[in-house]
Amino acid sequence: MGVEFTYPLIFLLLIPCAGLIYFYLLKSRHQAKRKETTVVAVLRSLIFLLIILALTVPQILLPLKGSTVVFLVDRSASVKDSEAKTLAWIEKSTEEMDKDDSFAVAAFGDSAVAEQAMTTKHSSTTQYSGKVDEDASRLESGIQFASSLIPSHSSGRIVLFSDGNETSGNAVEGAKLLKNKNIELDVIPLIEEAGEDIALRNLTIPPSLYQGEKTELSLEVDSNSAKKATVRISLNDQEIIKKNVDVKEGSNLYTFNHTVDDTGLQVYKAEIIAEKDTFTENNQLQAITKVKGTPKILIVEAEGTGRIEKILKGSGLIVETTVPEKLPTTLSGFLQYQSIVFNNVSATSVTENQMKLIEQSVKEFGNGFVMTGGENSFGLGGYFKTPIEHLLPVDMDIKGKKEMPSLGLMIVLDRSGSMVGNKLSLAKEAAARSVELLREKDTFGFIAFDDRPWEIIEAGPLTDKEEAMGKIRSLAPGGGTEIYSSLEMAYNKLMDEKLQRKHIILLTDGQSNTSSDYEALIEDGKEKNITLSTVSIGSDADKNLLEDLADFGTGRFYDVTDASLIPSILSRETVMASRTYIEDNPFYPSIQDTPEWNGLFNDGVPKMNAYIATTTKQRAFLPLVSEKEDPVLAQWQYGMGTTVAFTSDLSGKWSGDWPAWGKWGSFLNQLVTITLPKFESEPYTLTQENSGEETVIMLESASQNNLPLSANVVSENGQIVDANTKLVAPGKYEIIIPKQSGMYYISVKQENNEGGTNLYQTGFTVPYSEEYLQQGLNKSLIKELLAVSGGQELKTEAQAFRDLQTTSRQKQSISHWLLLTAFLLLFVEITIRRFGLHRVMHLFAGIPKKTGSRSLKSAETVKKLKTVQEATHKTRITGKANLKSESNNQSVRPVTERRKQNQSEKKLTESERESQMKRLLEARKRKK
Repeated sequence: MGVEFTYPLIFLLLIPCAGLIYFYLLKSRHQAKRKETTVVAVLRSLIFLLIILALTVPQILLPLKGSTVVFLVDRSASVKDSEAKTLAWIEKSTEEMDKDDSFAVAAFGDSAVAEQAMTTKHSSTTQYSGKVDEDASRLESGIQFASSLIPSHSSGRIVLFSDGNETSGNAVEGAKLLKNKNIELDVIPLIEEAGEDIALRNLTIPPSLYQGEKTELSLEVDSNSAKKATVRISLNDQEIIKKNVDVKEGSNLYTFNHTVDDTGLQVYKAEIIAEKDTFTENNQLQAITKVKGTPKILIVEAEGTGRIEKILKGSGLIVETTVPEKLPTTLSGFLQYQSIVFNNVSATSVTENQMKLIEQSVKEFGNGFVMTGGENSFGLGGYFKTPIEHLLPVDMDIKGKKEMPSLGLMIVLDRSGSMVGNKLSLAKEAAARSVELLREKDTFGFIAFDDRPWEIIEAGPLTDKEEAMGKIRSLAPGGGTEIYSSLEMAYNKLMDEKLQRKHIILLTDGQSNTSSDYEALIEDGKEKNITLSTVSIGSDADKNLLEDLADFGTGRFYDVTDASLIPSILSRETVMASRTYIEDNPFYPSIQDTPEWNGLFNDGVPKMNAYIATTTKQRAFLPLVSEKEDPVLAQWQYGMGTTVAFTSDLSGKWSGDWPAWGKWGSFLNQLVTITLPKFESEPYTLTQENSGEETVIMLESASQNNLPLSANVVSENGQIVDANTKLVAPGKYEIIIPKQSGMYYISVKQENNEGGTNLYQTGFTVPYSEEYLQQGLNKSLIKELLAVSGGQELKTEAQAFRDLQTTSRQKQSISHWLLLTAFLLLFVEITIRRFGLHRVMHLFAGIPKKTGSRSLKSAETVKKLKTVQEATHKTRITGKANLKSESNNQSVRPVTERRKQNQSEKKLTESERESQMKRLLEARKRKK
């Protein structure tokens, strides 16, 4: 048993306490009661000592019985077939544990999780339930996690099941920390049978090419057996090469030729396919190259048009046209274009993720973007609060500039159990956006329904937008689906409202439990100028019913398969309900002084029929404005890219005489080319190194200047990656990102000495984890772990619960006992100072002992003392009686004489008493 002090420095308080005791003794040295002073000083010293000991939080170390064991299981891909083996081993081992033993189970891959909490009871673990990313083996983090399961300041043992192959971290350093904590590390090697495996090790392509250049692709393949395989190479997901090859055991090198026709960032992907392949994760690699040449433009519009494509192709640009439904879903799909044109495209046809990717291509990589007007564009298209609105030079909302008709809007939202999760979250956010688009004098109501309607916001003037949005966002899910009663409530709320526009939006993902006369309800509402639009979410909704309801209600029906479209749909419906965003009075746009457009507009512009009203953002340029000073043509810089908004259409329906204008082709060409990247290209040499948990990118500039450089790294799905950029040598920069396999794009921006800007764009790939390579058992690492930790390689299950080399100890604090003792001593010290030491000693001396001859003698002595006291008392009474009789006889005696006589009598009595006491004590000593 030992003692441990948590705060030993508090012992320094003994120094001032000793000084206090010294000054107390010094001050009391002339007092008569020296013995009492000494006792008080000793008691105070003990009190100080006990309090200071308690403040240091002393803990007694008590030995514990039994062993504490944590089974740590490697569940990475390299040993994924060993789970049944490790479970059986743990089961047999725990059967051998004693009643005082305890165990826990943890697992690790890229991260560590607890599979079984610490317990002293044998329990069967039939399967691993924790979620582990098998792409990596982080032995060090697994060991650290397992050690945290062992009680603090207690020894224990970790039993590691692993093949010893770690992809990141330093397991040896983790084992060294275990030794400092008195935790042993035993190892059970996991040996996997080596299966046939073929892996792509490297794909090489020049980092930059010119359009039409013939390039060579180099492919390195490793295999542990000879076999036939098929190599496929694709460019931007389009297959360009497919070839059967004979793969020999060991390393293989293949080369292929390809002529590049497109421009921009091009993504090559190589795949190899073979039979009897253990890991398919190591069968593909990607590489990125930048192709210089004629700019490439992507036009997005509905099918059946195509006028813009012909005009732009006539200007020498490379143009592709697609429909919104076929837009790319990865960043690489957008980066192959230098500019993107949205021609009257509705936001309800473009997912939220696609919008984010377009925004990243403009902001981080300098691509251009153009949006033109029409009934499906800008605010009418539902772009309010979307990433597309962020990048444009105009806001979709009309911020108080127009006299808008009075509007009443009711949103009827399904809150049944099937809406739980992302659907309900997006629906609530969409309803909140609709509130933002309304004016405070507009009428708004919000009804949520499950098996019955719930009026969350009562229909009435919208006085507090923030409060209304808060109520919507706090909506909780319910159960059941009953549509009719909720829709009936919404119609009844709007029936008697005197408003110019009345609109209901019904959103559900289910089917109604009742069948009612919807048509009669809607017909009654149409007489009161109420319209209805419906939104069907998912495959379980009653699409036929909802489509019929929208048709009866003269509204629109939306069949939604991607829930991220819900906010755009509700935004569009809210805007269209007001019907005031379209300005349809013919006019001549006013020309503003902008150098880039002056040459085109120097002879004036044609008449325009209509446009969509928007609000200009700060810092935006306005080459053309309407008579109401609304933007007709606006542009600005967004991040590294340039974006343009043309609020009229390109078909002639709204733009009037513009398509017949002699400069129409030049206008469209200028509309697009003004958004193309205008940066000078600065070549950099890019090298990549994957080490530990980080990927290091080295950029070396040909100019070798030391000017600041900003680099943005974006993943394939458009997420910005945390990147640390620093200058390590003249013209040489280091960019560090977390190591995570996948494809990444990097945009480098640097000011040059002439005040211009150099831009470099490229990409790189972090290959698959080494976890997917068959490396066998790492015996050297296992031996090193055992040597550092003092553990051993286990052969039998019972060895896991053998006695620990260092006995486990449990800490128990004794501060409360020390404080209690100090309080008792303080009470004694106060008693001595209050009543005196001799009285306290007499008090303790007068207490009879219960056993022994001494107790009997003490009792006899006390009895004799009582007899003497009674005799003395009688004598005192007799004396008083005599005095009283004398006083009666001598009533005239002076008072002074009587007092002297009484005092002498009193003294005599006391002296007699003292002599009697002395005689009794002497007699007691003689008996002893």
